[in-house]
Amino acid sequence: MKIKDCRLISISEKGDDRGRLMVVEGSKDIPFNIQRIFYICETVNGVSRGNHANKKSSFFFLSIKGSCKIKVFDGEDYREFILEETSEGLYVPKNLWKSMYDFSKDSILLVFSDENYNDEEYIRDINEYIKFTQTLTL
Repeated sequence: MKIKDCRLISISEKGDDRGRLMVVEGSKDIPFNIQRIFYICETVNGVSRGNHANKKSSFFFLSIKGSCKIKVFDGEDYREFILEETSEGLYVPKNLWKSMYDFSKDSILLVFSDENYNDEEYIRDINEYIKFTQTLTL
């Protein structure tokens, strides 16, 4: 996968005069069936989360409160995304390095994945990741 495969996706809004109702459905609003959901909150100022790649898991990041930045790396290029709208999330396919940082004090980052947690699919060393990406292009 490459940086170009990441994309911002608008979230369906079904609200009315009572308020906003945001909807995320697997294989409809995001390009995979949802197997796992987790969220990141109360992040200490200056802390970076993620800092890894996944060999099998794709992700969809949605800032449901506050803001944060996500930097994605494909072994050659970086791209930074800012999530600050509840109506837009970021799709990051498997095999891309991701780092989440610059969280606002009130940030809640909701994350959807198409795989259950499996520690063996994680690459946590950037140098190992760069070597891994070279095997993908062979």
